[in-house]
This record gives sequence, C-alpha cells and structure tokens, in this order.
Amino acid sequence: MMKTAFNKKTRKLAMMSDTNLLLTITIVVFVLMYLSAMLFIGRGFLRFQMFFNILNENAALIILSCGMSIVMITGGIDISVGKLTALICMSAAVNLDYQGGNVMTAVLLSLAIGIAFGLVQGYLVAYLDIQPFIVTLAGMFFAKGMTTIVNSTQFNVENEAFVALKNTRVYVPGTGYVNRLGVYVPSYVEIGVIIALLTVALLFVILRWTKLGRSFYAVGGNSQSANMLGINVKRTKFLAHLLCGLLAGIGGFVYFLHVGSGAPSHATGAEMNAIASSIIGGTMLTGGVGNIIGTLFGVLSLSTIKNIVTMLGLDDAWWTNITVALMICIFLVVQSVVLLRKRGKTKA
Repeated sequence: MMKTAFNKKTRKLAMMSDTNLLLTITIVVFVLMYLSAMLFIGRGFLRFQMFFNILNENAALIILSCGMSIVMITGGIDISVGKLTALICMSAAVNLDYQGGNVMTAVLLSLAIGIAFGLVQGYLVAYLDIQPFIVTLAGMFFAKGMTTIVNSTQFNVENEAFVALKNTRVYVPGTGYVNRLGVYVPSYVEIGVIIALLTVALLFVILRWTKLGRSFYAVGGNSQSANMLGINVKRTKFLAHLLCGLLAGIGGFVYFLHVGSGAPSHATGAEMNAIASSIIGGTMLTGGVGNIIGTLFGVLSLSTIKNIVTMLGLDDAWWTNITVALMICIFLVVQSVVLLRKRGKTKA
C-alpha cells in the first residue's frame, strides 16, 4: 500500500513542469526564510508593516525584474534597466521642477523613454542579430551619459501635485499594531506597490493564457523549433525587449515616486538585482523556463535575506553581497539539477 502511494507521488513529481517546480521551490524557500526570521529574530518581522515595507522599497524592482524575466525567458538579457531608471528619474524631475510639467507629462515622458530604449534595443537584437548583452551594455552606458547631460546634481522634487501623490498611502485594515504609547499605528503600502502587483497579475495572464506568452517560452526553449511551428522568432524577441523597455519606463516612474528626487546615482545595481531576482524566482538563463509569480517571490526573498543580515548586526556591505551571492549560487545549482532531470526524462 505504501509502495503504491510512493509511486503515485513519484509520477506526480515527474509530471510537474520545470516552471512549476522552480516556482514551488522559490515560494517554499521564501516562506521558510520569513518564518525563521519571525521565530529567531522577531522584532519588526512580527509586524505586517515589515512585509509591507519590503514591498514599498522594492515595488520598482518587482516591475524591472518582471521585464528582465520576460527577456530571459526568450533567451536574452537586458543590463540597461538600472541606468535607464536613473535617466527616467532625472528626466521626470527636471520636467516637473524646471520645465513646468505636471504628473501626467512626467508619466508620459517616463513611458516614452522606456519604449524608445525598448524599440532600439529590440530592433538591434532581433533584426540585426546582435548579442543582447552587447546591445544592452551600450544602452546602459548611453543612459548613464544622458542622465548626466540632463542634470548632473541630485535634487528633491518640489512639485506639489507630485509630492502629494508620493505621500499617498493605501492603508490595509486589520494589519496595524499598538505602539508603546498605546496608539494604534495602521499599516500601509505606497501607490507603487499597487502598480507593481497589477503589473505582475497582468503579465501572469499574458504569459499563461495568450499566444504571445506561449511564443516567448517557445522561442526561449528552442528558436529553431519555434520557427518550424510558424512562430515569428525575430518579432517575438523584438516584442520581448519592447515590453521590457515599457516595464522599465513604468518601473522607473515607480522608483521616482518612491524616492521623490533626481540623481545620477539612482538605481545603481538595479539591473543586477533584477537578474538575481529572476534567477531566484526560477527563470533560467538558458531561456524557455520562468514564472512571473516566481519573480515576485524572488524579489521578496532577495530583500528578506538582506534585512535578515542587517538585523543580525552584519551591517558591512560585503556580508550582504556574500549572502546574495551564495543564494544565487544555490538557485543556479537547483536549476542545473532541474535541467539534468529534464535531460533524463528526454532520454527515457
């Protein structure tokens, strides 16, 4: 009887897709990590606001990582999103404070910059067949230079409408706490979190239930086979980079909405964090495998481990970097095991 039940579980695991398996591992790791922090560290982890603060601080990264995941699913990469975010912040800030713009013009400008980068980089990658790393490396340096040209100093935005939007809070009922003075403190999320979660939901639907989403996976899995199935490989890669650029525009404005300033140093390393979050979330560098929900949990896991390291008193930057590096290595090993499992199933 026990042997039969074991065989059923084995067959069920074998039938589980690589994407779902990696997603499950990511969610389990995050839950165990957060529960361990609650049990052994306590303090802020016992309050809902700690979790909401992780979302508040990483709303832009969630959107950038989603764009990164889409490009990686097709077998590409985009390392320009960090500097592109800085360019968007600076351009929007200058538009609001020095050019008499309003929130709507700042939003449109952010989207236009992101789409422009997506169009150019997508065309070079898809139709001229230039390596994505080289194209986006050039895009990164171009965005970095343009940011300094727009304005080379850091300054806070004073536009009243923008400041009011930045300070808007969405309170979550039933999640607050009573402080030592006996005052009830409600928990909240910023506007950017709502935008990020809606983006995740929309992209999940696109990847799971649309022809375009299936094309992304097919091209990343095997571009030659996808071409034989009638999928326009070049157009699919172009659309992946275009969508990544659009999401960089949205993520850039969400980042701007969080920091409320323009500075050449903004979002430094965001592209590396986006790649790391995608890998931790189960998106394979080889393409063809990935899940947007996993990317969300990848961002949460990355931020949680950083908070744990800080609360343990290891404030030095190298401890955080070492911990993140170990985490990425572990998930890369897990992905390698999944690939070996996949090859074993193919041979069988």
